[in-house]
Order: sequence, then C-alpha cells, then structure tokens
Amino acid sequence: PLSIIKLTMMNKCCSLLLLLLVVVAKADDDKKAVTCGSAIKLTHVESGNNHYLSSENKNLGSGSGQQIVTWIPQKSQSSALWWLQAGNDDPICVPGEPIECGSTIRLTHLETKRNLHSHGVPSPLSRQQEVSGFGEDGKGDTGDDWVVECKTKHWMRDTNVRFLHTDTKRYLSGSANVKFTQQNCGHGCPILNHLEAFGRKQIDDYSLLKVEMGVMLSK
Repeated sequence: PLSIIKLTMMNKCCSLLLLLLVVVAKADDDKKAVTCGSAIKLTHVESGNNHYLSSENKNLGSGSGQQIVTWIPQKSQSSALWWLQAGNDDPICVPGEPIECGSTIRLTHLETKRNLHSHGVPSPLSRQQEVSGFGEDGKGDTGDDWVVECKTKHWMRDTNVRFLHTDTKRYLSGSANVKFTQQNCGHGCPILNHLEAFGRKQIDDYSLLKVEMGVMLSK
C-alpha cells in the first residue's frame, strides 16, 4: 500500500541522514538558506549558542508523560538532529527548496521519529508550557506545527529565528537559568545539566534560535 511505501521511504531517508557526516557550516555557506528535507541542529542563542535542541527515547516523569525534549550541551550528539518537513496539513515540500519566513514546518527527531510538539501542559521546571516529542514515524497532529519567524525572505543559516507554535501561540524557548540538576531532578538524573525546553508567550531573547550545524540538502 501507498502508506507502507511512504513509511519505508521515510525510514530509509532518516537512516541515510544519520549516517552522513555532520559538518559545521563554513563561513561562506552561512548566507545560504535553510532547506526542506535537511537534517539540522538548532542552538539556543541566550545560553551562548552552546546548547542544542535534543530528544531521546525517555518519557517525562510528569505532565503529559510524552517523550523528553531538552537543550543539551553536547553538540556532537546525534540526538540533536532534526529532520525538517512541511507542516502537518501542508503539501509535501520539495527537498532542497529554501524555506520562506512565515512557513509552517515540522521537526521530526531523526533517532526516535517523533515530532517536536507542544500543548497546554505546564513544563516541569519553569511551569511555562511543556515541549515534548510526539507521534509515530513522523505522523502526528497540529500540535507538531511551528511557524518560522525571521526577517528575510527565506530562513537563512546566519540569522536568528523563532518558532511560534501554531496551536497555542507560544515560542519554543529555553534559559541558561532553567537547568535540570540533582536538586530538581534527583540523583542519577538522565538529563542532568540539560536546559528545559519550554513554550513561552513573550517575545524575548529566550526564544532566539539559530541553525548551528547540519546536513543541508540543495537542489
């Protein structure tokens, strides 16, 4: 069936991207647009551009109980790779096509195939809005949709960007001061020293993001 063929193609694509060498974008490539189908690593600007959006096959111990999403300090981890696709109800975007500012996107975690998701559940530390991993093999719902907010025609690698959650109107955010520690997470905490990923209503530095690394597709 067509659905099985699509799923097989997606799995092959994700497996191929995971095998590719993740390289730091060269200075002369920084002005190029971020493109559909690319595998990217997102860095959090406010914390010094050294924490990366990540997920792993572990569930939150509170709130929704969905898959954990945090900001990690290790940029070399493959758990920080996300596959860039069109929004949940949008037509499939052309691989290598530059993404326009204002576009609706999904970010699918390459290792676990769950989508970057949010909903009206308080986050565990800051009690803002929970950000989690949701869905199966890249299929989810409108809670996985994010609008790319930037100031140029296309989303460029050398510029800051914000992601606005379409359902709840909260921005994907983090803070250097909101960190999982032994005091708030316990001894043997699997996400020790990670920053909490949360949705935030205000537009400020906590929601500024940037593409730091990745495997970029081009036409």
